[in-house]
Amino acid sequence: MRTYYDIQLGDRTITKRELAGEDLVKVGRNHIARTLLELGAATVDPLSPANPLIFSAGPFAGSSFSNANRTSVGCKSPLTGGVKEANGGGTFGYGMGQLKIAGFTLHGASADWVVLHFKKDGTLDFDDARPYLGKGNFEANRMLLAQYGKKVATALCGPVGEYQGLIAGIAFTDKDLRPSRLAARGGVGAVLGNKKVKAIVLDLDKIPPFADPKKTNASIKDYSKMLLADGIVTNFYQPLGTMGMADVQNQMGGLPVRNFSAGQLADVKAGETYKMGGQFIAPLNTGRGGEQTHACMPGCVIQCSNVYVDASGKEIVSPVEYETLGLLGSNCGLTDPDDLAGLNEIANDMGVDTIETGATLGVLMEAGLGRFGDAKFMAACLREMMQGTPQGKIWAQGTARVGEHYKVRRVPVIKKQAISAYDPRVVEATGISMMATAQGADHTAGNLPRLKTREMDLNALLEQSLVAQVNCAATDSLGLCIFGRSVTEPNTEWLANALNGALGTSLTKEFFPALGRETLKLEHEFNRRAGFTEKDDELPAFFYNEPLAPTNHVARFHGQDVHGMYERLPA
Repeated sequence: MRTYYDIQLGDRTITKRELAGEDLVKVGRNHIARTLLELGAATVDPLSPANPLIFSAGPFAGSSFSNANRTSVGCKSPLTGGVKEANGGGTFGYGMGQLKIAGFTLHGASADWVVLHFKKDGTLDFDDARPYLGKGNFEANRMLLAQYGKKVATALCGPVGEYQGLIAGIAFTDKDLRPSRLAARGGVGAVLGNKKVKAIVLDLDKIPPFADPKKTNASIKDYSKMLLADGIVTNFYQPLGTMGMADVQNQMGGLPVRNFSAGQLADVKAGETYKMGGQFIAPLNTGRGGEQTHACMPGCVIQCSNVYVDASGKEIVSPVEYETLGLLGSNCGLTDPDDLAGLNEIANDMGVDTIETGATLGVLMEAGLGRFGDAKFMAACLREMMQGTPQGKIWAQGTARVGEHYKVRRVPVIKKQAISAYDPRVVEATGISMMATAQGADHTAGNLPRLKTREMDLNALLEQSLVAQVNCAATDSLGLCIFGRSVTEPNTEWLANALNGALGTSLTKEFFPALGRETLKLEHEFNRRAGFTEKDDELPAFFYNEPLAPTNHVARFHGQDVHGMYERLPA
């Protein structure tokens, strides 16, 4: 049994309800879409107090069940105008589980800036947030730890979120208390800023009770063993982390380079050195004394995170992820990982989505405001956004709006959200997922980054994408990290039994695809009510008109081809 909180920020009234059984299974994306529909949020102004902001954690949160402590945050996106679920690692979901909190919804807006403090005794304090306003995330978090102690987990609205910049995410502390794990996409940080909530602090307590503790402990151990026996985990995620995907995409020609004008940064086959991927960065980082195998959340054995250090062994940033390498890196013409790491650290201090931010900077370079590869120009732009100068506030509204402001032709967005680091002209199945999903251009909705697609027709690609979307939606609706999918998806009967032991339910393996299908339908219905049509699934024209070097591929599919794909889902 866990508690759900409905918090009215205006008058500070709190309503609690107890959840148990299958109500604790349908969390994350499923819970967010269902709740937003029930509250009628599809037609509200996303930057108004009427937009609910939902935090949700999974059934194993608070335990050492590997990669099961993700935190989902959801609302009507001020960036896309559609449904949004953004999730992040770190300790916040772990803290929710330890306090036996299933989730909470923030309604309305506070009259004054507040820190919400969830305490061990089940009470919630509304503390004065004025001392933390205008601070970068690292300084604000240091002050919070000094005030509340180090046995806490925090969620932060950064300085860009304070003025409702649409590139703003919500930063969670990692297990080493860095505020560097973000629920990043869709402008969720702007919604937190609109509600005048600067930070949320959770006291850490103890592992929560489960229906059958013995079975649950056995499941936790078995899952770790399965992950550590999986080749994708041990040969890819642990030694390279997500940055290993940069090498894959550079080789395939699907890497975003200089505002999606090329698909390859270095021709490795011709002897050029590619410095922006895991194969170069991993030995460089470990040779300097950095950590290449690092867990962002307690108990995770995948450990795909990292701590990147400079030549003297001093930490620059944690972590460097593939999407950041792609959008803030090669998409902006950077070729040196040290430059990227320094900019990544500034972005973390700002509390912003590095995908949206990198795509925005690429558009600024396309507009002629700076040169591709100019790290000093990029740092100056980030500082303006952090400070909230008049120009910085324009840039902080994201790629689509910046492109419109400067009348740029090549603007890489779908549903006004920046396309992540998989060019849809080459990585076609992921491109279809990004086109179709109600979440905006989000690869995590259904990523198939290695699939060879050029010999496949539309029908085959739609089926591949749809299977991936169903599985990802189910994973995101259980509070699990999608990097465990290589183990969970082939073992759904085992997963059902693990949930039954934890919750006292009687699930069968069929629950998993049913959960994913239901989630996709709920999200699609939200966007339909918000006014989305097949035109919103279309790629920007340049993807169809400009062949991408070195493959010379153009996009083959249109919004009308993908818009009806959810009709293929069984009732």
